[in-house]
Amino acid sequence: MDFDSLRCFDAAATTLNFRAAATRVSLSPTAFSDRLQRLEEELGAALFIRTTRRVELTEIGRQLLPQARDLLTRASHLREDARGSHAPSPYELTLGTRYELGLSWLCPALPLLSRHAPERTLHLYNGDSPDLLLRLERGDLDAIVSSARLTSPRLSYAALHPEKYILVGKRAHLRRREDARAFTLVDVSRDLPLFRYLLDSLARAEPWPFERVEYMGGIGNVRRRILDTTDRVGVLPHYFVQGDLAARRLVQLLPRMRLRSDAFRLVWRTGHPREKELLMLAEELRNLPLK
Repeated sequence: MDFDSLRCFDAAATTLNFRAAATRVSLSPTAFSDRLQRLEEELGAALFIRTTRRVELTEIGRQLLPQARDLLTRASHLREDARGSHAPSPYELTLGTRYELGLSWLCPALPLLSRHAPERTLHLYNGDSPDLLLRLERGDLDAIVSSARLTSPRLSYAALHPEKYILVGKRAHLRRREDARAFTLVDVSRDLPLFRYLLDSLARAEPWPFERVEYMGGIGNVRRRILDTTDRVGVLPHYFVQGDLAARRLVQLLPRMRLRSDAFRLVWRTGHPREKELLMLAEELRNLPLK
């Protein structure tokens, strides 16, 4: 039994997609399938149930997966021990986050993070929450920084920073729900994921009578659109507009209303072979002020 076959098993169990798993370990689909078949023959048990629509682990596969991952982790630590305690093995992690957070916080933090762990190379990927979660579960990303609500039992996370939301505009003429008739609400998408932080904080979460609603696809576009005219408002993360508030380009509306808050988390697949390193990265990110 060789470690390359165990890595194929881990990749297939992570992605539940043989083509994506083959790409992950740099093998052709045919070579990848041959490795898994040889591993199953050597173990004398099927590890996967394959149909035309899906791939899933057998009960034996689920039982053996933690042991396989433990073997891979211990093999990695063996290499590190052979190099000596002062020379850890180099490794790479690919982090996903939304574009604005990557630009304002993660990318500027890379030099400091590199000094903390010179053996670690961090790659960044930008996308929206559905794309990030899909790529994470598929195994394309090692971890994501996100405030999205998590429902999958296959994911683990570490909290990083609280995320406070406020209602903003260019003028302070929106003082109650009825005033919304004179304004255009700007949000990310039709399900109003940002304005929902305001609605969810109210006893009666009924729709507000805005004159119009615009969807901009990302918080950077929402901010830019609100800055364009005086009749547009929207809910945005406080960290993202604190410079605009200080320069009086924007004002906080309904300042006595406390909107629902959220939290940024570092999220990874449960059982990730670099979980110890991901927890270390989470601690480093927790100590970096959010920008």
